[in-house]
Amino acid sequence: MATGGRAAVPSLWPVEARLAALLPDLLVFRKPRGPEPELATAQGVLLGVHVTGFTALMDRFSLTCKSEHDMDKLAHIFSYYISDIVEHVLCFGGDILNITGNVLLALWTVKQNQLSDIITLVAKCSLEIQEKFGIYHTKEGQDLQLKIGLSAGQISQVIVGDEQRQYLLVVGQDVDDVQLAQRLAQANEIVLSWNCWKLCEQYMFEVEIMREDEAVKLRDMRIIDPFDFAEHFDKCLDYLPHYQTSADTLRTALDLDPDSALEQTLRKHVMKNLLKKIDEGQPTEYVSEFRTVTMVLVSLEFHKSAWVLHLCHLIQEAALYISTVIEKGGGQLSRIFMFEKGCMFLCVFGLPGDKKPDECAHALESSFSIFSFCWEKLAETKLVSISITNGPVFCGVIGAVARHEYTVIGPKVSLVARMITAYPGLVSCDEVTYLRSMLPAYNFKKLPEKMMKNISNPGKMYEYLGHRRCIMFGKRHLARERHKNHPLLDREKELEAFRMAQQGCLHQKKGHAVLYEGGKGYGKSQLLAEINFLAQKEGHRVLPMKLKETDFKQCFYAIQTLMAIFFEIDTCPAYYRQECLHKQLCGMVEEPLHCLFNDLFFVKFPFSFKVSHMDDLTRQKKVKACFFQVLQEAVRETPLVFLIDEAQYMDAASWEFLETLLSSVPIILVMTLTPTITLCDCAQHFLQSSQAVLVPILKLAATSLLRMACWELGVVSIPQELQIYLLHRCFGNPLYCEVLCQDLLSKDILVFHDLQKEEENSKWETLSANAVKSTMYSIPPAGSEDQELYICTVKDDVNLDTVLLPPLLKEIAVNQLDQLSPEEQLLVKCAAVIGHSFQIDLLQHLLPGWDKNKLLQVLKVLVDIHVFLWFNKSQELPAESILVPTSIKIIEQTKEEKKKKSDSFQFQTKECRNQEAFTREHCRTEEEFLDQVNRKLAQTSPEKNMLTTKPCHCEEILKLVLSPLTRHCLVIGEATCAFYYLLEAAAASLDLSDNYMAFFYLRKASSLLGQPSAFSFLKKHKVKICQFEEATFCCLRSEVCFNMGQITLAKKLARQGLQLLKRSFPWTWFGVLLQTFLEKYWRSCSLSRSPGNPSENKKKLAVLQQRVRCLSLLWQLYNLETTTSSRRFAGLATLMQKNSAEELASGAPVVSTYVALSQFSQNMGDRDRWLHCEQVAIQKSSLCWFSREGLLATAQLMQALAYTKLCLGHLDFSIKLGFQAHEICRHLKKPALETLVLSVLFRSAFLKKKFDLCVHVLESQWVLISQGHDVLGLACFYSACLDLLLYGKGLLCRPFSECLHFIQRYEHSCILNSQSNVMLGVHSSLAMWFAQDSQWDLFEQHFSKAHQLVKRTNASLFGSHGFVRFLECHVLMLQKMPEDVFMHTLPETRSQALKDLTEWLMSRGIKMKKKFKNVYVKKNHLKGPLFSCI
Repeated sequence: MATGGRAAVPSLWPVEARLAALLPDLLVFRKPRGPEPELATAQGVLLGVHVTGFTALMDRFSLTCKSEHDMDKLAHIFSYYISDIVEHVLCFGGDILNITGNVLLALWTVKQNQLSDIITLVAKCSLEIQEKFGIYHTKEGQDLQLKIGLSAGQISQVIVGDEQRQYLLVVGQDVDDVQLAQRLAQANEIVLSWNCWKLCEQYMFEVEIMREDEAVKLRDMRIIDPFDFAEHFDKCLDYLPHYQTSADTLRTALDLDPDSALEQTLRKHVMKNLLKKIDEGQPTEYVSEFRTVTMVLVSLEFHKSAWVLHLCHLIQEAALYISTVIEKGGGQLSRIFMFEKGCMFLCVFGLPGDKKPDECAHALESSFSIFSFCWEKLAETKLVSISITNGPVFCGVIGAVARHEYTVIGPKVSLVARMITAYPGLVSCDEVTYLRSMLPAYNFKKLPEKMMKNISNPGKMYEYLGHRRCIMFGKRHLARERHKNHPLLDREKELEAFRMAQQGCLHQKKGHAVLYEGGKGYGKSQLLAEINFLAQKEGHRVLPMKLKETDFKQCFYAIQTLMAIFFEIDTCPAYYRQECLHKQLCGMVEEPLHCLFNDLFFVKFPFSFKVSHMDDLTRQKKVKACFFQVLQEAVRETPLVFLIDEAQYMDAASWEFLETLLSSVPIILVMTLTPTITLCDCAQHFLQSSQAVLVPILKLAATSLLRMACWELGVVSIPQELQIYLLHRCFGNPLYCEVLCQDLLSKDILVFHDLQKEEENSKWETLSANAVKSTMYSIPPAGSEDQELYICTVKDDVNLDTVLLPPLLKEIAVNQLDQLSPEEQLLVKCAAVIGHSFQIDLLQHLLPGWDKNKLLQVLKVLVDIHVFLWFNKSQELPAESILVPTSIKIIEQTKEEKKKKSDSFQFQTKECRNQEAFTREHCRTEEEFLDQVNRKLAQTSPEKNMLTTKPCHCEEILKLVLSPLTRHCLVIGEATCAFYYLLEAAAASLDLSDNYMAFFYLRKASSLLGQPSAFSFLKKHKVKICQFEEATFCCLRSEVCFNMGQITLAKKLARQGLQLLKRSFPWTWFGVLLQTFLEKYWRSCSLSRSPGNPSENKKKLAVLQQRVRCLSLLWQLYNLETTTSSRRFAGLATLMQKNSAEELASGAPVVSTYVALSQFSQNMGDRDRWLHCEQVAIQKSSLCWFSREGLLATAQLMQALAYTKLCLGHLDFSIKLGFQAHEICRHLKKPALETLVLSVLFRSAFLKKKFDLCVHVLESQWVLISQGHDVLGLACFYSACLDLLLYGKGLLCRPFSECLHFIQRYEHSCILNSQSNVMLGVHSSLAMWFAQDSQWDLFEQHFSKAHQLVKRTNASLFGSHGFVRFLECHVLMLQKMPEDVFMHTLPETRSQALKDLTEWLMSRGIKMKKKFKNVYVKKNHLKGPLFSCI
């Protein structure tokens, strides 16, 4: 919400004081008078202050400002500047009559014999104002300066208006004189009118006489003894009865006792929308805001011969008519200005609470009505000029606390004033008003361009000629054209209604109407375009047209246009129209009746005797009968379809005709309606007929909306933060999505990248494109398959939360907001300040004077009308949420929910609870471990199940707590807190396997720290963070890079994290040997250390936990490579991880560490160490049952045991372990681990030949992958699908073409390039498929890729599976390769296969041979000369 600067009235002020602060003392202390305009005269001194340079400053802002923040800054500059001047005038006893634009007018009312003393007082005030505020330097380079004019003499005041709204006018020669003095003054000058000079003590002033202009320029005051200004000031106070001597307030009017009569009188002088907010008790700063409005300035210039009292009566008459006409269109008469022999009326459409659709059209029509009235009804009118502009302005309070006014400020305000002078005697409007009015172009006339003072680019101008009936027909067109490459989304039910109407029309021989009803932007016109295409494709004749709002006023206009389109005379030249119509009517309508169509189709058939004897009613009936006859004949040849867009604008006569037509002619009528428009009685009757079907158009589903966004942007994938941005602002509305995408493109916020060009990156700052490419995309590209595919990312320096809505959507949002009551509007605005989700207690702090009951009552109303939505499912939810673009979800979150933050974030320590109550029994075998798991899970009641008592709240905490806190801290500039919450959010996202959002949060954290220096000793962050937070930051980034396939960068960041945690990791093989020796010695020493301070232990545990995480990442990263040095590094990392884990008090990290050690040992072929580590993990697992972390460690152990049993050939036991691990993972909501468990489960079931179970497992895996958009998981999934296709006896989970299509698109991904084990299996399976189909070229392509990957794999689950498939490719090649073609390669192939097998086994340990012989070879029944060597 915008504020106007210092005008912040205390909310404790009574209503009378708040009203008095908006009005001059002249009104507050005025005696009651009669209803008719009555002149009241008094003597006084007028001070006019004109701020020069403000119009130029606004023009400069209009050219350079990119956001409302800049306009807010402009309003603050002026408000602070003018408030100082106002307070200074009040200190000198002046009464501020008005603050209009950049002009302030003040009055000192005294007796005639006191004028000279008051002139001295006002002159002193003027000199001090010029001295203190005469020039104000702005940062924009445009200075604000003052021109001051003084006049004195007789001043008349008059009140015009009615009992509801009144306006104060100050008139007379001295008012004209002060305006003239202002114009004569230059910047920083003070000019006195000639009458003022004659009345003052001239000897006291140093002046310069301006004889030609009959004015005097004041230079300074002469200090002549015994003159003492303090004494003079005290003397003048006796002349000012309302001067406030108290130091609390500057005006006596603010301290008056409550008076209901006075309040009612003052209320008539305040605008209605402002009165509502004052009655509601809203603070003044909450009243101000920025919005787009339409301004109408009416200038009346009278003949000089008119008397002043007569002029007042003319102004009264004009004011009454103008206010009546303006209010009908949703506007308000803001104020009336006097100038010499004329006056101006400023009217504003779209003020807070008054926003309505089509306000520009209403403003133009109202203006033309006022223009006509003033010319025709007001005598003594010399010239009437009206100008209209539309644009963003500041609507709010300007001035000081004691005296301020509600006004509008902006470049368009200056433009509307300049247009009055540039285009006198016309109703002129700017180009924005012309375009947004949507009125026919023939109602306007383009005006010549003219130079305007301080307006650099006024733009095109138009004269509005009023609403005229066009001598032409409506055009055959629809608002939208069908997209050839973009299918219609989520509109199958709507199209089915049209098909049903087609069938009913065909079988029943009766007309049918389908009316699609939906809000603005829901795709009604696009649906009509699709129906137009389908109907023409089926051979129907389609007559399309679109109506406008003005068409409702023309009787029979819709049918006139439809029949003109039918007769094909709508597009032919006027001279050929009659001949063309004659050809169409011949044979169907009698020749003497042709003249019936003269007025309807603008032709001139000879007037027949038969028609001349008909009255008007008979002629109308005959015309309709002829239309029925013509259409009946046409339908016999070709089916007819009428398409009418925006049918709510159809006239009543046309509705009546169509209802009769449907009952007699079998046509199909398809129309669209907007539900907010009230239909006429004929339309309501039409809708109730049996032949009409009303079909509501619902909002698009989220997936369809995102597909549409990709089409609009020309990409196949968009980042998740952009998805959230669109979903939060579109609410299923296709128009919103289209406009937002176009706005993003126009603001140059997005960066586009070629999808195929992906390579490993060495810098964190340039990973945005890789992050998007690491997620799965499912949008099929439009066009040919070989075209380039693109993705988009958001620029790093752009925060989508602060991107403003485009003007069209802002207008829609403000329009809907203004339909609410003032208290509902205030609540929505305060809620919007907090964010998309908020807590009720926090909202109450922003609502002054609101108690909890009132807050809940208003919230309930907003929920009932679907503006808000309760977040908690336990609360009452509306049946269907219809949300506006600025809608916000409401959260009522208890303190207990906030405490859930400690559940799952990586750099928070956790303690196992109630461990003492648990029996410390150790398991010796896998069977005992499984029995113990089943027993512990089953020992409690179903209501207190071990799994359900540890629910995962990470997603809720991330959505409801961390994300809002992050946004809040970023907006208010709390960078340190924002950095902490960004780390929390990133950790939570990783815990939920949402790698992209983790990258998104970490990228924001990076921007807070600033650009890194090339030299470490120069590194200085913009945000002060501790070393542990920086280490956590490195560790989280390393994990994100690992998941994105950025292996080199991930290693670098993990090493940095370890270094910050005071643990170094060597770079050379010698360092590895030395560090390994130290780790083995250090372990025995560290176990004997005594515990220290508990607080120090807590910090140490946090550091140890992060070390374990960094070291776990390091061994996984080095394990991806098969070189000897990489294995040494990986081995050292596992040893260091084990030593760090054993220092932790919690057992869960120890179990996880030994599981990792067993996995690493298995990959390296060390069977003894592999099985030993598993046994240690089993023994320590009994301490891990009382925390989620412990359950997670148990699930990891069960997955490792399942894989062990798979490798050893115990498939049944492996399946049992897999099912149990899957159940725990599902309840823990760990999709990454669950995917790995399902992969082991599939492999065991596959080798067991339980193919039905394999399909079930793959279906579960697909659900996980489709939710998380995981490319690596998808590769594993398709690898399993290929196995099922090759050996599953015809069972299909996914077709081969889909599997191949995925590999072709993603094989260059950094993620898959880093996962050689998975890709070896994929390419080998593809090669086998092509070999079985004898497609040897494709076989060779994938086999060669697999051969390059063999040396980069290890003995993991996917590595072993991939190598077996690779060996099978060798076998198939030896068995099926055509001898006449490949005879010379057979010996080489046989020897190469034996060499590959030997190298693979030797590099991973000789003991692994038995596993392949017992499991893979036997279970897959692989036979042949190659496997006899094993």
